[in-house]
Parts: sequence; C-alpha cells; structure tokens
Amino acid sequence: MHSVEPALSQAVIEIEKHVSSAGWDQPAQLFALVPTDELLRAEPQLAAELGADDAAQPLTPVAQGELPGGMDDEHIADALARIEWPEGVSGCALVVERIVLPAAVESGLQDAESDAELARLAGSDPRRHEVRMVAGVLREGDRFGAVRLRSHDEDTAVLTGVDLVPTLCEVLSLTFEPSAGSAPAGGPGVGGSSDDEENRS
Repeated sequence: MHSVEPALSQAVIEIEKHVSSAGWDQPAQLFALVPTDELLRAEPQLAAELGADDAAQPLTPVAQGELPGGMDDEHIADALARIEWPEGVSGCALVVERIVLPAAVESGLQDAESDAELARLAGSDPRRHEVRMVAGVLREGDRFGAVRLRSHDEDTAVLTGVDLVPTLCEVLSLTFEPSAGSAPAGGPGVGGSSDDEENRS
C-alpha cells in the first residue's frame, strides 16, 4: 500500500475545495506548491495575501493562472512541457475538468470526423459523467489526486487517493525533470518574480 506525504494530500484537497467554490466549466489551472515556512520568511506580505500566515498548512498553493491553449490533453501536455520550476517550488498541482464515458460508449465515438463533433457527441450522451480532477506531485516523487463528480457535487463525495489520476500525475512529474533549454514556469512566479531559471544547473 502506498503512503503519501500528508502535506501533499492536504494541499490537493484544499485546492479542490477552493476551485470548486467557483463552480463548474472552468479552464485548466496550475498551482505551484511552496513550503509555507519558507514563504513566510521570504515573502510575508504574499503569504498573508494567500492566507498562509501560519504554518498549519505545510505547503501553500500559489495559482499560476490558466494554462495557454485548449483544454484537451495534447494542449495541456504541450504547456506543461515548457515549464521548469524554480528551486523554491516543492511541488505542483493541476486542475482539469473532463467528460468521462463508459468504455462501450467511447468505442462508438471513433467515427467522429472532428474534435468538435467528438466533444458534441460526448457532451450530449446521457451516460456521461462530468468530473473535476486535481493531480498533485512533489519534486521528490509523491503523488496524490482528487476527483469530484458533477452529479455528486459535495465535499463529502470527493474521491481521493494516490493512484486516482496516474496519467495527470505522470505528466506533472515531468515538469521537475531537468531539460536543456526549457522555459521558466509560465504565469506569475512565486512572489510575482520572473527570474530567469533557464541557467539553473
């Protein structure tokens, strides 16, 4: 049985609740996970704005804004492939909404001639489930996920676990792999800085 860093599970659950409070039909969102004690030391004003003015929450999520491009997996993977996190970031989390269909229904959609038609067919199928998925990873390799079904839109019905969203976690983990010539994290950095991280060894 896998164990998970409690700070990561706490951060993922907090992010899921925060995003859910704004309702459904939201774009993909990315968060940096920063050690709260370091944030309090380096950026006390930012920490206060983020509600991280005590160390009860070991990791503070810092919103990085919407991901560029579309919501589909290919665009998200491309956007994430360009990210390289600064050393002060311990982990990251991604929030996406998806339509999930039973396998039998998915096989019947292979004749769709375009992505738009596929989205229309999937979105109109009565057997569909709309879900919000939150994947979180730490630089050291820990992973944790949360899933909320739109049809069971209650905090008590959120599913959580280490192996819940493995594909999203795998893609997120790649943002911590060193790669030559990759760009620094998109969107505002921690503390709004835009330090050039490309020269990091």
